[in-house]
Amino acid sequence: MTLQADSAPPPDSAATNGISTTAEDTPQPPSSPHPPPPLPSHPSPSPELRLPICWPENGSLSMEWIENLMSCFDWCSHNLPPSEFPSALPVHVFDSLILVASKILHKEPNCVTIDPFRPSPDDSSSSSSAAASVVVVGDVHGQLHDLLFLLRDAGFPSRDRIFVFNGDYVDRGAWGLETFLLLLAWKVFMPHNIYMLRGNHESKYCTSVYGFEKEVMVKYGDKGKHVYRKCLGCFEGLPLASIIAGCVYTAHGGLFRSVTVTPSKRFKGKKNRKINVNHDSKILSLGSLEELSKARRSVLDPPWEGPNLIPGDVLWSDPSKTPGLAPNKERGIGLLWGPDCTEEFLKKYQLKLIIRSHEGPDAREKRDGFGGMDEGYTMDHIVDSGKLVTVFSAPDYPQFQATDDRYNNKGAYVVLEPPNFDNPTFHGFSAVTPRPKVNAYYDYKEVIDSDEELDLASMVTT
Repeated sequence: MTLQADSAPPPDSAATNGISTTAEDTPQPPSSPHPPPPLPSHPSPSPELRLPICWPENGSLSMEWIENLMSCFDWCSHNLPPSEFPSALPVHVFDSLILVASKILHKEPNCVTIDPFRPSPDDSSSSSSAAASVVVVGDVHGQLHDLLFLLRDAGFPSRDRIFVFNGDYVDRGAWGLETFLLLLAWKVFMPHNIYMLRGNHESKYCTSVYGFEKEVMVKYGDKGKHVYRKCLGCFEGLPLASIIAGCVYTAHGGLFRSVTVTPSKRFKGKKNRKINVNHDSKILSLGSLEELSKARRSVLDPPWEGPNLIPGDVLWSDPSKTPGLAPNKERGIGLLWGPDCTEEFLKKYQLKLIIRSHEGPDAREKRDGFGGMDEGYTMDHIVDSGKLVTVFSAPDYPQFQATDDRYNNKGAYVVLEPPNFDNPTFHGFSAVTPRPKVNAYYDYKEVIDSDEELDLASMVTT
């Protein structure tokens, strides 16, 4: 049965957050004729919830629909076994959401240009403009309850508040599917107020090792392969980077190498060109935004070679205290880049700030010379032209640990304010406790803590 809300909106509603309830025009799939399945016999949801979740008849999402989705996901995490998740979000509703979201994401460029300056809605001539603040969020790793807190703490996406999510929505945490789908719903509702970039865990290999694939199979059973395949297809559409207000570069891992194209010998009168890539660190050079714009981002896994090298670098690279570019031998993929490379990149493109993610407390405890992730962020390079910072938004990470000792790290998000957007303000927050009890979807006692010593052969064959 469908439970209708008869009471007033909850405190976190659009009315209290100054949020427009009119979504922007987006392509919509036809509404599904499938009747909602009956809810299983478990604790009844509150009257405010509408369960099962239904796709709107006109295909247009509303603030009310988004808030209901958040509340339903929260309620299900406490009251439904994972295997009964389809009784709350039927597969045809999943299909409708991911279809629309994928179409939007695939149309965006590799490097999204984000302009926070919008024409003032009160000025009919549109000659004046108001600037929105920009919130940059790091890894969230399926920690649904912490994401829900973050959204309310920062203020929901709106005309005056743009969100940039820096990847790694899934894996390790137990609610990667809900986390990813919730952000897709926001993207469909407000496509120009939320941007979702890709992380290294939005890949076939990582999701097969760190839990997301199994999570989907458990939650959707015989429809699991279909749902997982649709998620992988959506991952392919996630942009790789963004430029905010012309002065801030964001990407999950960071900087990337140049993949030079040089003429080769002519054979039988035909012009031939080849890609020359040399992994010798002595001749590695920093890549350009033009090269980034032309990279092939749809590849899900290695081999990271030829035109696939740039996406591999953007998703997997790490900063270093040592000048220059070098292969990232710890991870086996991507690069290490020094402060001189940060300065070169910032100066070349007249940028002031690089914001990246990719390193949680488990990774940072092994990195000499770098600050830990206790507060959810670190300042990694300070150079003449600006700064490089890392932000990690999953507190008390990872959710499952093999020992009783936990990192107890805070998560953080970054707020960039007008008019200059180059002075980041960091907002730290602790994990929502207690988490609902749930079993892990991967063998966290056997799987390495951080994404190091990867089985590259397995990555190629998966």
